[in-house]
Amino acid sequence: MAASRRKPEKAPDEKRIAALVRELLVELGEDPAREGLVKTPSRVAKSLSYLTRGYRQNLKSVVNGAYFKSGTNHMVILKNIELYSLCEHHLLPFVGKCTIGYISTGKVLGVSKLARIVDMYARRLQIQERLTEEIADAVMRETGAEGVGVVINAKHLCMMMRGVEKQNSEMTTSAVLGSFRSDEKVRQEFLNLAR
Repeated sequence: MAASRRKPEKAPDEKRIAALVRELLVELGEDPAREGLVKTPSRVAKSLSYLTRGYRQNLKSVVNGAYFKSGTNHMVILKNIELYSLCEHHLLPFVGKCTIGYISTGKVLGVSKLARIVDMYARRLQIQERLTEEIADAVMRETGAEGVGVVINAKHLCMMMRGVEKQNSEMTTSAVLGSFRSDEKVRQEFLNLAR
């Protein structure tokens, strides 16, 4: 799964990326010296560096020790976490919303950290299916939860503006771990609340 992907340790070489973008513009039949394109190579390089910053983040620093004791073991759900990612097949964006639920076992994670976990994995070249699993695995590891559920609904520009060009298509993926997988009632409660 994700273990086979290269994990850059340092920021990309933006000068090299800009030079490659300049070559790409020429191959596409454009003139990189044209007024509107003069700064495009460096803008694209900065943009790609930002959009893939998740490679240079790690779970420990993202969570940053934001655990809090909780005597409850009720379901915690955070809905409508915006996400923006790049499809690894065409390097086109997919955008959507993520819902995370978990049942704590004595500790909860700071709510903003859930959103930061989503961003860390979304800001990589991705497929939605893997993104959903990575978020669920990370929340399970970090919270030690009894169970975790993640649902992502997203629109993929690679489907909308090329290929089949289906403007209203939306993909839904889910990952359930622990009691969310083994207990039908818990899973149904999460899925009902996630709607």
